[in-house]
Amino acid sequence: MTNSVYTPETATKKLRRSKTDKMLTGVCGGWATYLGIDANVLRIGLVAAVFLSVGIAIPIYVAAAILTPEEDS
Repeated sequence: MTNSVYTPETATKKLRRSKTDKMLTGVCGGWATYLGIDANVLRIGLVAAVFLSVGIAIPIYVAAAILTPEEDS
């Protein structure tokens, strides 16, 4: 029989804008931390999405920057 203790700090991940891994607003850094991938991969994907979607990705990024809370210090 094992004792499993629920610790909410490790059990849940929260989506936050990064304070340390940021170029503009920290959206890609926060999403990368949340997804467990490199932030540069997301940044390259965002630039590609801007060109492939004829700029539709820009308002989506701005909305994510406004709606995503910044991480705690």
